[in-house]
Amino acid sequence: MSSYSDADNQCQPGNTICEITVYEQEVIIVPVLLLASFLVSLLIVLLLRYCTGKENRRRPTVTLARPHSTSTSRHTQRKSTRRNTQGIEAPPELNPLEHEELPMGTPTRRDALATLSAVPETPKERQHGSFNLVTPLPLSFPVKPDDSVTLYRARMDNREVVLRTLKEKADDSERQSFLGFASFLSELGPHPFLPGLMGVVSLRTPLITVMEELVHRDLLGFLWRCRQDTGVESPCDITEQRIFTMGGQVASALVGLSLPHLPTHQVIHPSLSFCLQFKIIVQAYLHGQSCIHGNVGARSVLVGLDLTAKLWGLGPAYCKKTQAGTPGELQNVEMRKWQAPEVLARRPVSQSSDVWSFGILLHEIVTLGDPPFPKVMAGDLLQYLQRGKTQKRPANCSNSLYSIIKSCGQFAPHERPTLAEVIQKLQSGEKSANNRTVLRVPEPLDIEKYLREAGYGEAYNYVVL
Repeated sequence: MSSYSDADNQCQPGNTICEITVYEQEVIIVPVLLLASFLVSLLIVLLLRYCTGKENRRRPTVTLARPHSTSTSRHTQRKSTRRNTQGIEAPPELNPLEHEELPMGTPTRRDALATLSAVPETPKERQHGSFNLVTPLPLSFPVKPDDSVTLYRARMDNREVVLRTLKEKADDSERQSFLGFASFLSELGPHPFLPGLMGVVSLRTPLITVMEELVHRDLLGFLWRCRQDTGVESPCDITEQRIFTMGGQVASALVGLSLPHLPTHQVIHPSLSFCLQFKIIVQAYLHGQSCIHGNVGARSVLVGLDLTAKLWGLGPAYCKKTQAGTPGELQNVEMRKWQAPEVLARRPVSQSSDVWSFGILLHEIVTLGDPPFPKVMAGDLLQYLQRGKTQKRPANCSNSLYSIIKSCGQFAPHERPTLAEVIQKLQSGEKSANNRTVLRVPEPLDIEKYLREAGYGEAYNYVVL
């Protein structure tokens, strides 16, 4: 009835053809709109299924094999190892890839063992003969916390790689921890700002984890070289804009660590769709405390040829996952001057603890490698922070960058910004940051002074090499 009354209003009285035409239009438009909505929804579902299947196909499915246990096979393995690894028997050297202090005992948390033994994704198995041009990796820092792992540089499949090699005399618990850490890296999946895991050697000794090589190595050493470099158009040149860029890359990697239910290379990035960014933010809220890095600092960041920053130093994160106990019991794994107040006080840690350390990282970059809180002893740092003291603004630091550093350094965890907020601030600051003026520090590097001010003298017996 309503249709006819509408038709009467639109048509002249007695114009039957007009009334029929209007009625037909009303009858046809509604089904067409419903059909169009259905087709759009179907297209979205098909695209989501296609993307999910594509991501699953990218993931490796090779499983780690256990070493043979017969005496004959062990003899063959040793003989083959000697033949294939000639030239790599060198004094232990140091690189940030070696700064993974792992618990060299059997993990006491039951579910940790179950998790490691049932990892669905594992790195590709490699053979000792896959490597050539094997040489020791040069020393980059005069403190060596662990002598169970030695690093070498090599070529594999026409690309440069780093070999993390476990000592041949390692016991069962050390081998289990070494392979468990490799599985942990594999669980993290591919990520643009995490070093790539290229494979493992698990069938024969020495056990090896193969990582991509980043030519500028650790960020701290890179910053120190920038102090001494005065060449024109040097790759060491650090500008204010570069700090925002590197900071955004590291923060993006930290977001990836907090999202175990998504492929970790899907992070908040301008190239992602709005829907995917929304999905990531929601999951970050729901699962944001699943993985705490616990070791953020310039030593834990690797720098590629194009100055891309990739987050490393994942040993403490692996320890927290596999070792029972409170976070305070793992404190010795980390550097105290980079730790948040709640970590120093042995209270529960959260992602906000990484945000605190991230602020210290930004301070390291803008000062080209100065230690944090240089005038404060590491043992007095907690009391210093409890009095409301903060880091002073560096000479080369802009207002926008210092505001981020200061916000990350709030004493109370709930007053610090979230990682998503940090990324937003970094992206905003990058747009207006200076990209021409190269940061310079007139003071030459004094390694003894650095180690003393960074707090190493209070925890380690260090030697200047």
